[in-house]
Amino acid sequence: MDDFALAVVVNPALPAGLLANTVGTLATGLGARFPALSAGQVSDQAGLWFDTSSRLPMPVLQADSATLQLLLQRCQTRDSRSAMVVYPSFAREIQQIDTYLAEVARRDLSAEPLDGIALCGPRKWVRSLTGALKLLR
Repeated sequence: MDDFALAVVVNPALPAGLLANTVGTLATGLGARFPALSAGQVSDQAGLWFDTSSRLPMPVLQADSATLQLLLQRCQTRDSRSAMVVYPSFAREIQQIDTYLAEVARRDLSAEPLDGIALCGPRKWVRSLTGALKLLR
């Protein structure tokens, strides 16, 4: 994963709680796709074992709805080493994964408002898509 990069891109117009939920959900999706993102477990000096976070930096960037849609379109073609996790706005109302999967299958995400997109893949690919975006503040 040395030549890989991550980026989480969210709509800054969301309230803080929804932003936090969106970032957490997107990051979990990337971790599920690429378990090697975790550096495993580590122990502190006192012997407390815990799981590490991502072995790669994970910038959280901001983009408005139109830019998120453009990003979605630009990610349509990617190789098998790359991942894209999408969080459509309608997902906020769904609590069960089976319901979510069925709802996604009925919709065209290019016509849906998006709360965020997370990317992981070759550094050049991620930077080409996100290099002009600002950090979320």
